[in-house]
Amino acid sequence: MKLIGRKDEIDILNNVLSSTQSEMVAVYGRRRVGKTFLIRSCYKKELLFSISGMHNATLNEQLINFSIALKEAKKSRAKPIAPSSWIEAFEELKDFILSQKTKTKKVLFFDELPWLDTPKSKFLQALDLFWNSWATNRNDIVLVICGSAASWMIKKILNNKGGLHNRVTRRIRLMPFTLHETELFLKHKHIKLDRYSITQLYMAIGGIPFYLNEVQIGKSVAQNIEQICFSKDGLLQTEFQNLYKALFNNSDKHVRVIKALANAHKGLTRNDIIRKAKLNTGGSISILLNELLESGFISEIKAQHNKLKNNIFRLTDEYSLFYIKFIEPNLPTTKSTWTRLSKGSVYFSWSGYAFENTCFKHSQEIKKALGISGIHTNIFSWQSNEAQIDMIIDRDDRVATICEMKFYNTEFEISKAYYSTLQRKLQAYQSDNKSNKNNFITLITSFGLKHTNYSNAIIDNVLTLDNLF
Repeated sequence: MKLIGRKDEIDILNNVLSSTQSEMVAVYGRRRVGKTFLIRSCYKKELLFSISGMHNATLNEQLINFSIALKEAKKSRAKPIAPSSWIEAFEELKDFILSQKTKTKKVLFFDELPWLDTPKSKFLQALDLFWNSWATNRNDIVLVICGSAASWMIKKILNNKGGLHNRVTRRIRLMPFTLHETELFLKHKHIKLDRYSITQLYMAIGGIPFYLNEVQIGKSVAQNIEQICFSKDGLLQTEFQNLYKALFNNSDKHVRVIKALANAHKGLTRNDIIRKAKLNTGGSISILLNELLESGFISEIKAQHNKLKNNIFRLTDEYSLFYIKFIEPNLPTTKSTWTRLSKGSVYFSWSGYAFENTCFKHSQEIKKALGISGIHTNIFSWQSNEAQIDMIIDRDDRVATICEMKFYNTEFEISKAYYSTLQRKLQAYQSDNKSNKNNFITLITSFGLKHTNYSNAIIDNVLTLDNLF
């Protein structure tokens, strides 16, 4: 498989190879997003040693795992002998590196690092010793550390208070594909879908390469969703049960938050989440929310005027939302499940929310289409007792762009009733905000706007799916 997109990340990884010092690169992001594939694709020539942590393994099992990985790196036929500790393991790794005669960069790849750090294993202390007392004295070591448990990576590595403090020289938070990257990925697989169909697929399973790789050539979006999500052997029928358990301790609390957000299409404040997910107040909720944020499952939308307590959290992981709304309630599934579900009221409610999430994730593309890429902006949501606006782009050029997002399979037509709704929204926002900025309404919809007297009177800009791509 060809490496698709990831231009910024590839630039960072290539720059590391030309560095005049040893470098520690931290790569993190949610499960299945393509971290391992990125590293192995970029460093296939320079990769000297590679190990992947084992989930729920003991210290001894991880050390056996290390000895096997080192044997493979040495291309040895000798029976692997597990080191007695991580300090001894890193000493063996140092001896192997010293045996190399080349002066080129030597890449060491520690994948799923959080799983290597088993309780009382002193793995991080050994890694600290290896890096600070030896690797940094050389100029040819590239240590790539990678993990799906993003919160662990940030706490234990990026914000480490001990010997690894400030030792990471480059960091990459790998995000799911954008719509543009998704289109490139599918084209590489010779899958011919138009942008409306790709957006439908994206809203259901997201820009996760591992999921997108299940899409089959010659099948419609409906057929693919049926196969991937609802068939007996479909990958995403059972993925949800493993997704959170593999990343978080006490994952039942994380799932409760996810399910609470899935049933709140306008998002929830922190206090709302505590109440609806039946969580205890205190510092643990902040840690839990941060873990979900850093892993990319939820997003935090700032409230206007930086009122922290009014910040809105949204479930923005496409697959989790789709699973809770459609797959879980219909297990065990039957044939033609998605054909039936996609005609119901739940589908139209879900598609509206999912499209809003897609627009939030493509805010830079929206700014570019509006010609305001070079203008400083803040994106926030606003609500009052009278109305709510999900996305406002507050600009430094004395303009607030109010975004209305509608996912339709034809041109969108503004009815008299919707025109009145927009007027009420705008009036309520102007009354509450009391700003001297101009307020422009931008409609983001699939195929554009059908021009009527109502549309001409209230819409200032129209963006389509092409702008999001």
